[in-house]
Amino acid sequence: MYNLVNYKKMEGSTLKRKALSGFIWVAIRNYAKIFIAFISGIILARLLTPYDYGCIGMLALFMTLSSTFIDAGFGEALIQKKNPTSTDISTIFFWNMGMSIVLYFVLYFSAPAIARFYDISILCPVLRVQALVLIIQAFNIVQKNLLKKSLNFRFLSIVNIITTIIAIIATIVMAYCGMGVWSLVTQNLLAAGIPAVVFWFHLKWRPTWTFSLNSIRELFSFGAYVLLSNFLNKLGEQIQVLLIGKLFSATTLGYYSKASSTERMSSQVISGVVTSVVYPLYAETQNDKKALANIIKRITMSVSFLLFPFMLILILLAKPIFLLLYSERWLPGVIYFQVLCFVGISACLQSVNQQTIAAIGKSKVMFTWTLLKRFLGSVGVIGGLIFYGMKGFLVGIVFYNYLSYFVNIGLVSKYIGYKWTRQLKDLSHVTAMSLTSFTASYVSTLFVSSSCIYVIGAIRLVTFLAVYIGWSLIIKPEAYVYTISNIPSLKYREKKRG
Repeated sequence: MYNLVNYKKMEGSTLKRKALSGFIWVAIRNYAKIFIAFISGIILARLLTPYDYGCIGMLALFMTLSSTFIDAGFGEALIQKKNPTSTDISTIFFWNMGMSIVLYFVLYFSAPAIARFYDISILCPVLRVQALVLIIQAFNIVQKNLLKKSLNFRFLSIVNIITTIIAIIATIVMAYCGMGVWSLVTQNLLAAGIPAVVFWFHLKWRPTWTFSLNSIRELFSFGAYVLLSNFLNKLGEQIQVLLIGKLFSATTLGYYSKASSTERMSSQVISGVVTSVVYPLYAETQNDKKALANIIKRITMSVSFLLFPFMLILILLAKPIFLLLYSERWLPGVIYFQVLCFVGISACLQSVNQQTIAAIGKSKVMFTWTLLKRFLGSVGVIGGLIFYGMKGFLVGIVFYNYLSYFVNIGLVSKYIGYKWTRQLKDLSHVTAMSLTSFTASYVSTLFVSSSCIYVIGAIRLVTFLAVYIGWSLIIKPEAYVYTISNIPSLKYREKKRG
């Protein structure tokens, strides 16, 4: 069981051991969720329609922005603060609960207007039920952040895996019974409700009946800029979804939502393990800039070594993947998926860098630059969507994400000392390996006479892996060495060969 006393005792543990445990358990959680999502995605894509997914996607703007205000940056502030008091933690809990109730009623009474805006009547009752997730999630935000702060990802991962299994089973059963969009609503409610119940009855922590304005002011001095940064990012993302749903259709949004969720599921194979752990890890070492720079370098290179080839392979095999997993009716989403995979490379790398800026307490700097890059990015994305349709939208997405990456490595260069030129140089070898493998893979099928899409996909996959792995084993670039050093069994074999 977990409480504040246990947390304080854990502060004496070695950072390396806690971080390693965190990486392992987050890896177990993410890979289990990916496997479950892979199987369930195949089933649900045949039971539900792009329209069903599009309806849920249309409500994402209101749900996401509400969640951002409920947390208000206090979650990151709690992790970043070295020794939060019991009053601090209880104050955050009551803030979360109060804001969730207020925002639920705002959405409840706004639901008819939102349904009229999209001209889809079912969105009114769907939003009124879906918005209950806000209150349920607020009930356990503090507990989740305390567990993250102590790097106790084992318990979080176990609960998350069990929750995912139960929610998916219920969703599939309801979809099979013809419940359509309501099956997805139920999935979201269960995903929020099960952890709330488990955390409350299993953990010893309870809020005290205190609410301190001093705690609010202190934590908000950091959390306010995190809130504003998160708000701008979420607003920019969800405005795009709103415009797709309004200017095109629920079906088009459904294709985009499926492509987006598939890309996120894929990128989580590599980056999700790292980004879930690095923020509390950065917070622990925030006063040692040299050590922090070294951590960023190692994480960036290890992530890039695995992420670059994986995402490029997905781009090459996008069509057979969609055809195999989701059936022919989802093929219009292939182009969205390919572009989002290319975007995912920069998104993962910028996340590694951006979390550093927050962890060292530079939330105001992070907000200022988020405001600038969001403004420029939104002009490109929204302008492209309005004037050039979905093609212009995709170009804008690429522009924004790579702009964000370069801004973030510039901030790390200034405040941490890991120079942006050094980071790009460190990534250059992996970039060259990945692009060479991609080119060889694509060229390998230009003269293949077979019309079978799966045969072409298999040839591309084998060619890419042969070039990339062969280059790694022969040249042994620094990123390869870092990655191997993080895998004990492989590290042992390398030493044995040496």
